[in-house]
Amino acid sequence: MSITSKAGTAENTKQTPAHSLGQNITYMISLAWRQRRSVIGLTLIMAAAAILLSLTQLFIVPSILGAVEAKVSVAELSVIILLFTGALIFLSAAQAYLASCAQFGRIEVRLTIGAMIQNKVLTMSYPDIEDPNVRKKMDKASMLVTSNSAATEAIWTTLMNLLKNSVEFIVFLSLLAALNPFMLLAVLVTAIVSFLVSNYLNGWGYRHRDEESEYSRHMNYLSESSRDYTLAKDIRIFGMGSWIEDVYNSMLRLYRSFIARGERIYIWGNIIDVLLSFMRNGIVYLFLIGAVIKGEMSAAQFVLYFNTVNVFTSGIGKILTGLSVLRKQSLDISAVREFLDYPETFKMEEGIPITPDLHIPYQIELRDVSFRYPGAEKDTLTHINLMIRPGEKLAIVGLNGAGKTTLVKLICGFLDPTDGKVLLNNTDIRTYNRRDYYRLFSAVFQDFSVLDVTIAENIAQTDENINTDMMKRCIGQAGLMEKIDSLPDGVNTHLGKVFEDGINLSGGELQRLMLARALYKNAPIIVLDEPTSALDPIAESEIYNKYSELTDGRMAIYISHRLASTRFCDRIILIAEGSIDEEGTHDELIARKGHYADLFEIQGRYYRKG
Repeated sequence: MSITSKAGTAENTKQTPAHSLGQNITYMISLAWRQRRSVIGLTLIMAAAAILLSLTQLFIVPSILGAVEAKVSVAELSVIILLFTGALIFLSAAQAYLASCAQFGRIEVRLTIGAMIQNKVLTMSYPDIEDPNVRKKMDKASMLVTSNSAATEAIWTTLMNLLKNSVEFIVFLSLLAALNPFMLLAVLVTAIVSFLVSNYLNGWGYRHRDEESEYSRHMNYLSESSRDYTLAKDIRIFGMGSWIEDVYNSMLRLYRSFIARGERIYIWGNIIDVLLSFMRNGIVYLFLIGAVIKGEMSAAQFVLYFNTVNVFTSGIGKILTGLSVLRKQSLDISAVREFLDYPETFKMEEGIPITPDLHIPYQIELRDVSFRYPGAEKDTLTHINLMIRPGEKLAIVGLNGAGKTTLVKLICGFLDPTDGKVLLNNTDIRTYNRRDYYRLFSAVFQDFSVLDVTIAENIAQTDENINTDMMKRCIGQAGLMEKIDSLPDGVNTHLGKVFEDGINLSGGELQRLMLARALYKNAPIIVLDEPTSALDPIAESEIYNKYSELTDGRMAIYISHRLASTRFCDRIILIAEGSIDEEGTHDELIARKGHYADLFEIQGRYYRKG
């Protein structure tokens, strides 16, 4: 495990976003309007309350000072103070209450987008799931809905602040319009220059975010690996603890160096901001004090205008900062939309519908099929011609890397051929509704999915409307009833260690659980893609024979690297170098004394005495 600094990642390739700033704002407003309209209303009300609070804070001291200068009575002065105090308390409380109320709606909108991303992930075309570029888009979109600070939620705060600051800018500009134009110009120039310089220097971290992300990703991986209980035995047996710690510390030193570089840049940003603020305040003080000395301005007006200049100046910076933040948030929202709008490779909803029927004789044909993975130099499969007849039990065997799993993916419709056709009852499967096509299959793959949910949910693959009688019948047929009856919660026992009452099943028990799941789906076509590779040959043979017995009469496709396990099949094809090298029954292939017979003999030697 070697980790190097990715200094070259500091420069980011500039790409035009798929959606403009205005389009992304409109998208979020439209989504909120459909999902939770209160988000829009509360944003406007909160902006209005913030404006009123800011104006109240601006006028409170000048108003009291003006009343003192006018020598009003104590009673009148008390009323003025009470009115302003009451307004401040009311507006502050209203602002806090509205912020609390708004949070729930904003979270709901963000979670809605998260659900849309999750649905896209679960339903998108299979080749896209395997595409590294699409996975990168998927990972980025998923990260952008994980926290309150994510753009999909934080944009409402940004829009509210921009609205507030823009209205305040107009109000304060009108107040300052009567003052010296030179002073107003100086305030504007110093404020804008201060923002631009500080924003550029403080944006160093954003420009180097990929480099920082690289450090964080490696450190998070190492931290997660050290806590992964599946690695605990290896870490102890092979003494990996000190190695992992050394690599982590090495990466931590690089990260500290990165942070130090950033801090030096940020210090210069703060120094320049202080100098420009000192210059701006000096100009304002000189002008306002001069006006007071000349008798052109009262003390109350001095305080009002000086405070107005300060708020006006900070308001300019806030508007420019808000626009910068909004632009970044728009890029994030555009990234989310780019993933959600990613075009489907397969026909999903618009294809020809199919309804699985156990009484229909399904036939699958691969006609001159070739397939090459994106970026590969040669085809994985070449000119495959294969007819799988209704009710036939077909075994696909061959060495690792021969293309067996790719062939199954083509049959199941996970992939489309680079050349040729896959036909279902003489119709190209690309014309079918692909989701309906998947319903024809009940499959168990080598990397089968067992979730940390109940046994019942793992079998039914849902937590709703489970057919309990059918499920128990499938469990019994799979030979797992005795095990489940021995558990305190039966089929409601959780699998895995996420839950306190979770259990782990043995390899053979998991295989029987997968058999029960396959039987429960009750699909007309069964596919087994080396799901028993972790079992010994005898246990594998028993499982395969169990599948054969319980799926009799249906089309079944078996893949195994152990040739003896599939000798019960009607036909066996041997895949070698991307093509069908041999086919026939087990006895026919042995009698032919070709590659199949050679492989069978080689494997058999390992299980003979002596």
